Amino acid sequence: MNNTADNGRRNDKMQQVLFITGLAAIIIGTGILGFFGARKIHREYLKQQLMRENPVVEITDLDIKAPVLEGTDSKTISRAVGHFNGTGGFGSGNYCIAGHSSTIYKEYFNDLKNIMAGMEIRLQDREKRSYTYTVKDSFIVDPDETWVLDDFGDDRITLITCTDDGKQRQVVVGLLKGKMDKRQI
Repeated sequence: MNNTADNGRRNDKMQQVLFITGLAAIIIGTGILGFFGARKIHREYLKQQLMRENPVVEITDLDIKAPVLEGTDSKTISRAVGHFNGTGGFGSGNYCIAGHSSTIYKEYFNDLKNIMAGMEIRLQDREKRSYTYTVKDSFIVDPDETWVLDDFGDDRITLITCTDDGKQRQVVVGLLKGKMDKRQI
């Protein structure tokens, strides 16, 4: 009988250890999920605030919607997408935007690799006036090929992001709706 009592106590202790271990795992897991959930909610709040106060670029077909800030320095495009200083304006010239394709920074342009000719890109200025562009082309260039920022004499939007390996740049060109047939890339 002594053996049975010892086995019973061992089983009770083992159950307590397993219960405490399981409870600790649940608490730690909930804490980790809570941290990442709160971080995601905070990032979404900041994104919404930036979109209320700044221009916005949107490609509905790819579920891309991003605030556009002035400049393309690292600090700017770690928070949003950036408009290249000195390039076109809303609905005129070559309005050029750069954004990250990365899980480290804002992931605004991750799905840009899925763009297809004919998709629409909508650009809203601060007053929320909308300019619609139709995608004409998507191609890859080397990082030093800055000719894509030039003025081509038409009204276009140029979106630029890194390729998946980060060694080249994907360029998407959209022409202001209604003017697509008048100009070539």
